[in-house]
Amino acid sequence: QVQLVESGGGLVQAGGSLRLSCVVSGRTFSSYAMGWFRQAPGKEREFVAVITGSSGDTFHTNSVDARFTVSRDNAKNTVYLQITGLKSEDTAVYYCAAKVYLHSDPRRPISYDYWGQGTQVTVSS
Repeated sequence: QVQLVESGGGLVQAGGSLRLSCVVSGRTFSSYAMGWFRQAPGKEREFVAVITGSSGDTFHTNSVDARFTVSRDNAKNTVYLQITGLKSEDTAVYYCAAKVYLHSDPRRPISYDYWGQGTQVTVSS
């Protein structure tokens, strides 16, 4: 059983920074592509970024600018999402997810096999 546990969310003032973490149980973490999604109240879950397992290549959605950086530490079974210059529109629940199949579209939630419970990020203006 693969489990994902996010942490690092909280209440932050606009302009601040956060680093979200997602620890994944299991022995095959390095083989998963790891994605980050977010969901604001009343909105659909939105793709933020993905990082591949072996090469560590990253891809961010067009709507997310350079303030978001995804990274991973395979030795720690952990993926990170660094967010700087936080804005009120970044307020959402942030989820990490693990994707087993290499060739599925990483921007679609349905492509992911395992999900964390989410961590709330609230940005105050």
